[in-house]
Amino acid sequence: MANKNKINKHTKLLPRGWMWIKFENIAGINPRFDKEGITQDIEVTFLPMRCVEELTGKIDLSITKKLSKVIKGYTPFKDGDLLFAKITPCMENGKIAIAENLHNGLGFGSTEFHVIRLPEIFPKKLFFYYMIQDEFRKEAKRAMKGTAGQLRVPTNYLRHLKIPLPPLPEQHRIVAKIEELFAKLDAGVEALKKIKKQIKQYRQAVLKFAFEGKLTEEWRRENKDKLEAVSILLEKIKKERKKQQGKKYKELPPVDTPAFPSGRSKLPNLPEGWVWTNIVGIGEVVTGTTPSKSKREYYGKDFPFYKPTDLNDGYYVTKSQDNLSKKGIEKARLLPPNSVLVTCIGTIGKTGFIRVAGASNQQINAIVPQKSVLPEYVYFICISPQFQKSIIDNASATTLPILNKSKFENLTIPLPPLPEQHKIVEKIEKRFAMADEIEKVVEQSLKQAERLHQSILKRAFEGKLVTQNPLEPPASELLKRIKAEKERLKREKKVGKKRKKKGRKGV
Repeated sequence: MANKNKINKHTKLLPRGWMWIKFENIAGINPRFDKEGITQDIEVTFLPMRCVEELTGKIDLSITKKLSKVIKGYTPFKDGDLLFAKITPCMENGKIAIAENLHNGLGFGSTEFHVIRLPEIFPKKLFFYYMIQDEFRKEAKRAMKGTAGQLRVPTNYLRHLKIPLPPLPEQHRIVAKIEELFAKLDAGVEALKKIKKQIKQYRQAVLKFAFEGKLTEEWRRENKDKLEAVSILLEKIKKERKKQQGKKYKELPPVDTPAFPSGRSKLPNLPEGWVWTNIVGIGEVVTGTTPSKSKREYYGKDFPFYKPTDLNDGYYVTKSQDNLSKKGIEKARLLPPNSVLVTCIGTIGKTGFIRVAGASNQQINAIVPQKSVLPEYVYFICISPQFQKSIIDNASATTLPILNKSKFENLTIPLPPLPEQHKIVEKIEKRFAMADEIEKVVEQSLKQAERLHQSILKRAFEGKLVTQNPLEPPASELLKRIKAEKERLKREKKVGKKRKKKGRKGV
């Protein structure tokens, strides 16, 4: 019964003049490479999978190699061929393209491409558009074979795939209409992406102004007489540190700023009442550690165990992929609520703010602020462009950037009085909330645009996008022409082989 339904799906009614056809009846699937007349030292285009964009059909043709270097172990194709990624997840993501403007008309690429060669008579973009349909790729996914992570669309699937074929003039009209509608949609998408970029720049500008004192400049003037001197705040922090550290307490060296006699600092001047201090001057820095993974009893559901991927969403970290048991937290370094986490190995600078006590792995340095410092203020400082730059500037210049604890805790930050810290956070959150709302609308519009793309394609291959002309030769006539051309080429090939044999005998 399942097979019957599958057949019905591919034999549903099509517009007059259209027909369902097996792909192999009009296309060569993974055709053999004809080496005749080609020298080994010519340059050809080399196309790894990464050089094919998803869904757009754009390809990077900048890499070339000598034919002798790629003729073995790579997939050959030529100008006009349709490239279809057969492996997961590239296929599902829509890595499909038409090979055009290849160096010397030839290309070699990943063995994970299927190559589809269509007769010159066809507009190749028609088949590209057919294959970037979500529905097409969903069906192809169901046909995949292999093991997890190595699933591939088999060659036979493409050979026996049934596709709707319109009359030739209508094919050209369909492609032209799709491109007309896509051009309008894409212009809108580009405008939305520009807005998205501007929102990101806006957030960065808000943070920059906040920690230069410009965001609260008017508020500071209005409340000048009410603000407690920041020196009193520093004294409170100092007392808290003394109480926590006991005999281990050490006086922190002064931060080198323009206010100090040395005058060596490059740190800019701050608003009146603010001071420069170090991270270690406003809280304890705790570098995470990972309890032994071989000890299953260390892992459970009692405490979140934070990793860099858990900080992807920024601000409040609401969940963790891994969790520790009560035994496990004893082997880790407990972080209290309101700690600020910053990645300092690999992708450095990712930041999050935790509300629940837990622990982190060794890629994260956590700032545990003193009670006299607002944790949210510390979070926003850490994601500010000024602080992010200082993280990058102080990290080791290797393939794996590392910012160790001693360097991290000595990074400088501007510190205003506590009431102004609250006001800065309030103003940032208000502006960020507004930016978030705009971003949501932009994201919804981008998703709607993608749905419209797919809706246009669906209508196109149902015969509902352009008008049909009953006077045009039907697709069946086109198929007859293709068959006749194939037969002619076969005959010519046979004649050519006979002539070669005669030539050899004559010699």
